[in-house]
Amino acid sequence: MPPTPSTLQDHGAIAPELLAILEAARAAARASNLGYAGGVRPDEAWALFSNHAAKLIDVRTGEERKFVGHVPGSGHVAWQIGAALLPNPRFTLELGKLAGKHDTILLLCRSGKRSATAAEAAGRAGYTNVFNVLEGFEGDLDADQQRGASNGWRHAGLPWVQD
Repeated sequence: MPPTPSTLQDHGAIAPELLAILEAARAAARASNLGYAGGVRPDEAWALFSNHAAKLIDVRTGEERKFVGHVPGSGHVAWQIGAALLPNPRFTLELGKLAGKHDTILLLCRSGKRSATAAEAAGRAGYTNVFNVLEGFEGDLDADQQRGASNGWRHAGLPWVQD
């Protein structure tokens, strides 16, 4: 069986600069009393994911992934479901099909807000290395109430595809 990100960390196989990203995020999370391991910027998330040091899980709706775009190779577990966007009652169960409780997991949504809430839920469910991708896929709203102009995954020029 290939090593998982958590076993790579246990055996020191992750590059020091990647471990530094995770440790800085953990320290900031402790200082802010977050209910999950911490937050990483999109460029840091890409460095971790592209070097197989973490699993990237998109928590947006399936429609958002399809019509707005997604990161190639990322997993998907919707945090909210249905027309009313109610919390997915099977979120942690579905997450468990893609990642173990001690794997390093990066959660991505549109702006970093839903993924932070999802990370808290995962933390309560016993996932010990869940990180929120700050800024999300599309970034924050600007003065014109539009996304993508100031930050986020796409604004950073990181890989993504659209159906």
